[in-house]
Amino acid sequence: MFDFLDSGQYDLLDAFWVTVKLTVYSAIGSLIWGTLLAGMRVGPVPMMRAFGTSYVNIVRNTPLTVVIVACSLGLASTLGVELGGETFEDIGFRMAVLGLTAYTGTFVCEALRSGINTVPVGQAEAARALGLSFFQVLTLVVLPQAFRSAVTPLTNVLIALTKNTTVASAIGVAEASALMKTMVENESDALFAVFAVFAFGFIVLTLPTGLLLGWVAKRVAVKR
Repeated sequence: MFDFLDSGQYDLLDAFWVTVKLTVYSAIGSLIWGTLLAGMRVGPVPMMRAFGTSYVNIVRNTPLTVVIVACSLGLASTLGVELGGETFEDIGFRMAVLGLTAYTGTFVCEALRSGINTVPVGQAEAARALGLSFFQVLTLVVLPQAFRSAVTPLTNVLIALTKNTTVASAIGVAEASALMKTMVENESDALFAVFAVFAFGFIVLTLPTGLLLGWVAKRVAVKR
């Protein structure tokens, strides 16, 4: 049933390695972008609050496939934005990371905003009474506690991001799901085995992440 794995025709490790890179790069970008959006949404500047709220509500409710295809066709093909990529594969990979970051950042923002809401208002007021600016209150007092409270929802966002990387195949990125489509076409007599292999691969990627970050969430939980 699993004879196709011994043929050497399919490079499973390379495909899953692309998935891992998509996840890691997009996770870093999403964490940065989501933190900035959360800061905008709780900030004192009305225009920034309006931008953050509008961006999150619009992008979060847009299908991820549309976001990634828009990055590829709108930025790369139409405007010629290549993000430093030289080959079609490099450009597609970077556009996929950009699309995943733009989309997943909205969920990071909401997870962090829920963590910010758990911080007692009195702490921010006390910090302002000491003369700290909004940026100092946010970065020194509020966000450190918000991150500790938001580890569990951020874990769920990371696991969802890992699975969402399969959408990158829509713009030709050779990650795991793209290889699976090829194998389904070529190995029609072993479809169950193909699906089982890729399901196991994603379980290997997501289950340890969930267990590790679940342990971290218990360790850093804020006792109130």
